[in-house]
Amino acid sequence: MRIRKILAFICAAVLLIGAFTGCAPAETKVPAGNKTEEDGVSRSITMNGSTSVQPLAEELAKVFKDKNPNTTIDIQGGGSGVGIKSAADGVVDIGMSSRDLKPEEKSLKEFKIAVDGIAVIVNPNNKVEDLSTEQIFKIYTGEITDWKEVGGDSGEITVVTREEGSGTRGAFIELTKIESKSEGDRTVASAITQGSTGAVIATIAGDPNAIGYASFGSAKESTGIKMISIDGKACTEENIYSGEYKISRPFLMLTKAEPTGLAKAFLDFILGEEGQTVISGHNYLKAVK
Repeated sequence: MRIRKILAFICAAVLLIGAFTGCAPAETKVPAGNKTEEDGVSRSITMNGSTSVQPLAEELAKVFKDKNPNTTIDIQGGGSGVGIKSAADGVVDIGMSSRDLKPEEKSLKEFKIAVDGIAVIVNPNNKVEDLSTEQIFKIYTGEITDWKEVGGDSGEITVVTREEGSGTRGAFIELTKIESKSEGDRTVASAITQGSTGAVIATIAGDPNAIGYASFGSAKESTGIKMISIDGKACTEENIYSGEYKISRPFLMLTKAEPTGLAKAFLDFILGEEGQTVISGHNYLKAVK
């Protein structure tokens, strides 16, 4: 009898333990690519491409990560071609380009985040109001050296440029064909090189024979200079957005397919009000007027 009671007790204990074990929730493992902020595990996306878009992307990432501290956004350069190819090959989550896509590249999902307009600026006392793209090319390569050659008063032209590595310089020499694949940057050796937009503007303001360039957002807010027309088109927001003002380009972010997860969240942030405010704060035009 005693043995039966002991066996009955053991069986009851086993059944009880089994019941508790069966009711216990199984551990759920979240795949690494689907981590959310709530689970406290960091998430990451990778980006590469245009060295002109890169600094702006880094600023946007800083603001985004302040609000989403468990995220990592790795941003590398390499050029627009690298960004386009990397996005197409799925090597990165987001590619960056500072040129329009070619027809054969249009399979990518394209997100225009900003527009970069570059104003050509001179001293207000300079009577020249318009230059052709060809004339700008010739001035910056040293073929035209006097303002009288382009309809101004006689005076040796002071060419002002930005430092090597400047995104604005890179865009300017690319869009005006001053840079070529075979010869590189052909900016005249006598050009005055300045390390900031402010220094360029100050130089132009202090020299009646100077010519330079600056982001439209900076130039329009500055005194002591004037923006000149290019090929008969004034440097205005309307002409930049329409593409009639030729020294301008889009800033694009690209994905291989419809973005999801963190990539989508980051792009939504950039194209939203807060992201566009960051963009305009860095003297670029918003994606949409």
